[in-house]
Amino acid sequence: MSPSHSVLCGAMRLASGLCLLLSLAACGTHPLPPDWQVEAQSGTDRAVAAYLQGHRRVAELEFDRAGAALSATAQPEVLAQGELLRCAVRLASLELGPCAAFVRLRPDATPAQQAYADYLAGARLQAAQQTLLPVVHQAIAKQLAGTGWDDAPLLARLADAEPLTRLVAAAVVFQAGRASPALVTLAVDTASAQGWRRPLLAWLGVQARLAELAGQTDELQRLRRRMDLLPASD
Repeated sequence: MSPSHSVLCGAMRLASGLCLLLSLAACGTHPLPPDWQVEAQSGTDRAVAAYLQGHRRVAELEFDRAGAALSATAQPEVLAQGELLRCAVRLASLELGPCAAFVRLRPDATPAQQAYADYLAGARLQAAQQTLLPVVHQAIAKQLAGTGWDDAPLLARLADAEPLTRLVAAAVVFQAGRASPALVTLAVDTASAQGWRRPLLAWLGVQARLAELAGQTDELQRLRRRMDLLPASD
């Protein structure tokens, strides 16, 4: 499987634990897929890569092209999966808020997709909804729905997760106001290792804010210099 297919399959597992129908050709041995699958696959690959690298306009064009290919199926759950991926990638870069494009598809989406959309939006999930999420996110949703918080097992789980999964999970925790400096550092290191400048700039900004609040002037200046090294996003 190519790196781009790996990114897509990993992102799709965020929502359902399975590769999206459009990635069948990449994730297993199947007959030659129809054109809509190929177009949606390639468009989504390009969109995810462009967005994480900071090319918003290219990413939105590619997401729209992929969405048009998915629309050819008239299958709400297939369209919903594509929109959830787009929302997850945005959240990884700390663009917080509900998954608006999912709303019109929600009545016909699967229960797992509905639970994942609520998770991305920062809702506290009931136990039955938690079990519909992929394993890493189940544990986080359970912690967020409870009264206690233990950072150590969370960090251990995320250390073994795929990079995009790790960033999305970290963003969910950040959105809930539970992100520790160690979790922010993990997100920064993840984005940096992948060369994903959009989430890297966002998470460095969080790290800089923490340093500022702590009165760590030298650290704040170091982080600002590091942020200045990143090319501007478009």
